[in-house]
Amino acid sequence: MSDMTTETPPTDTTPATPAPAAAPSPAPSRQPAAAAPRRGGGALALAILLSLGALGAAGYTAWTVWEMRADLGEANGLRGQVDTLQAGVDGMREENANLRRRLNDADAVNRSAREEMLGVSERTRNLEDAVANLSERSLSGHDAMLLDEAESLLRMAKERFALFGDAAGALSAYDLADKTLAAVNDSAFAAVRQDLAAEREALAAVAPAARGSDLATLAELRAQLPTLPLKREDADAPADGTPPGFWQRAGNALGSIVRVSHDEGSPVALADERIARELAALDVAHAEAAVLAYDDTGRNAALKRADAALAAYFDATAPAVKAARSRIAALQASQAHGNEPKLGAALAELRNLRSVHALQGSTQGAHPAPAASASAPAPAHAGSVAAPHEGTP
Repeated sequence: MSDMTTETPPTDTTPATPAPAAAPSPAPSRQPAAAAPRRGGGALALAILLSLGALGAAGYTAWTVWEMRADLGEANGLRGQVDTLQAGVDGMREENANLRRRLNDADAVNRSAREEMLGVSERTRNLEDAVANLSERSLSGHDAMLLDEAESLLRMAKERFALFGDAAGALSAYDLADKTLAAVNDSAFAAVRQDLAAEREALAAVAPAARGSDLATLAELRAQLPTLPLKREDADAPADGTPPGFWQRAGNALGSIVRVSHDEGSPVALADERIARELAALDVAHAEAAVLAYDDTGRNAALKRADAALAAYFDATAPAVKAARSRIAALQASQAHGNEPKLGAALAELRNLRSVHALQGSTQGAHPAPAASASAPAPAHAGSVAAPHEGTP
């Protein structure tokens, strides 16, 4: 830009010097004067154009320099960021190196822990095998004990019912036997529980509680019969307290000497107090025996005879006799009905299954015997299998 400014003054001074010399000659100086300003205007225009070009070049140069400075500032900022990122990357590399070292250490620890776990799992497997053998023995012994208990309960229920007719006691024994069989792990004894449930239903159908209550009532009634008042001979006397007439007084006086009575087809006379009470007690005892024998027809017939005896021989107006007859009526309406249940099917099924299992155990124990010479653990395993069957009765 300094070179362009030095060239512009000569272009401005060249048209000023020839102007005074053209004034003395009027004719010949007009033509050169017209040509001189043309040369000066072209130079001025050229100078102006060169000045504008120089200004544009200077402006472009200044703008370029400004952009270069701005780019340089941005480059410096980017360089700082790059340095920061480089420092971060270096830190991350160090952290990655530390993490790799830690991972290597963890892999080593995991490898040792895995080896230890393999050893522990092997020991656990051995312990499981030992516990399985022990559990087989304990379960088989446990089942054998439960089966013995269930068999004894069923046998006791059957004998108690057969000897004493105790349906309530037999039902309780059957309940205990069912609970005992439910604790057995072998599912082959489920059929025994089905037979046991059928016999329990048969026992419950005869109403053991009501039957026991009826027997207790009959026993109390039989013990009460000796104290019941008999029918009096003067039962036909007026109860309003009027004095007896002449003929009644005469009959009472003669009755102390001579007594006339009518039998009317009865087995004993009304005067025989001991035989009347014994006949009523015999009918009550017959009713008790019919209840024990599950004879509904005989029980109803005996109760009817006992009620007829109370009405015929005993004082029907006495409260005790009325209470006794109401008890007999309640006994006739009792719910203790039904035939005698047949017991023993569950016990027989249980014995059959136990005998079959004992035979199977003996055959299974006989086959592994030749294999004992082939391997050492074979005798222990065979003994663990045969032990439950030896303890099974």
